[in-house]
Amino acid sequence: MADARRVWTVDGVAARFEEAASTGRRLPPVRVQGYFNSWPAFVRKEWEAFAANEREYKPFPPSPVDIDRMLETMRWVQWLEVEQRHLVWMRAKRYCWRDISIRFACDRTTAWRRWKLAMETVAECLNARR
Repeated sequence: MADARRVWTVDGVAARFEEAASTGRRLPPVRVQGYFNSWPAFVRKEWEAFAANEREYKPFPPSPVDIDRMLETMRWVQWLEVEQRHLVWMRAKRYCWRDISIRFACDRTTAWRRWKLAMETVAECLNARR
């Protein structure tokens, strides 16, 4: 859980949301349960492996501590309105302000002000819980 002695700021809350989005990207993909592949694994030669998708970059899975921090951060969005939630997660996923402003049909500075207000709301709620 959050440190009881910590004073939350806008930058700290924003960093925590970015960390949660990064952790979410590193989670393994969701697959349908109950199906399996009975075919043996093929051993490919080097020249065959270039055309295969097996050479994709796969990040390390997150640790249980990272997942706990992500779930805690995801609970914070309950203090926000629906539009603010979308804005916060888009920024946490590192969308540029231009794309965010197109999505919300507003100017970049207006989108930034709304994001800053959402971050201040979360920081105030976290500091009130101390």
